[in-house]
Amino acid sequence: MTTATMRIANAAETPLRPEIDLLGEQLPLAGARVLELGCGAAAMTRLIAERYPVAAIVATEVDAIQHAKNLAVEPIPGVTFVAGGAERIAAADASFDLVLMFKSLHHVPTDLLDPALAEIARVLKPGGLAWLSEPVYAGPYNDIMKLFHDERVVREQAFAAVTRAVASGRLELVRQCFFRAPVRFRDFAEFEQRNLQVTHTEHRLDDALQARVRDAFDAQLGPDGAFFAQPMRADLVRRPD
Repeated sequence: MTTATMRIANAAETPLRPEIDLLGEQLPLAGARVLELGCGAAAMTRLIAERYPVAAIVATEVDAIQHAKNLAVEPIPGVTFVAGGAERIAAADASFDLVLMFKSLHHVPTDLLDPALAEIARVLKPGGLAWLSEPVYAGPYNDIMKLFHDERVVREQAFAAVTRAVASGRLELVRQCFFRAPVRFRDFAEFEQRNLQVTHTEHRLDDALQARVRDAFDAQLGPDGAFFAQPMRADLVRRPD
């Protein structure tokens, strides 16, 4: 498949699916040695370890504060937490069956995107797969987030880097998966905790902007909190044999 078929978004209606379910359908997880890059608070790491019979997961995080938090919680069987960025992976060549990035590729600095994808290709076994999922720049959730943290440019740059990696032959495109991921918040306090009080990015909102964000969020509130169907794209690529 060529880069000409790659799309950054899909205008058609896409299925509402938790990403953790899609992984089981799209990836050969049984017995796999998995590398997760940019694991954050390790929510997906934990779900994968609990749901799927992987052999082991190495979960990396570049944010030192979050990495320390990951080390401080109760260990997850089969999971090893490692500090580091995607552009310099502390692992041998061809040492992983799968590489996973969940909404983290666009957090890699622009000048390090190409080295990061080269590193992913290096640590994958021949025929190994990488699942690179990214938010699509659309929808009510994106409309709220861009009020204080507009990611249009960095997401476009991340997508461009993937297309370059495929065009170069370093990675091969297997398929693109478009879906809507369910995102729920009990209230604005939980939204603040998960999106404004993160350690990897410093958000400074003045009173007026804070009020705009809260008003936009409150407009989505229902009896059971706020629910969003976040448009997503996953580029499934492989290292050539």
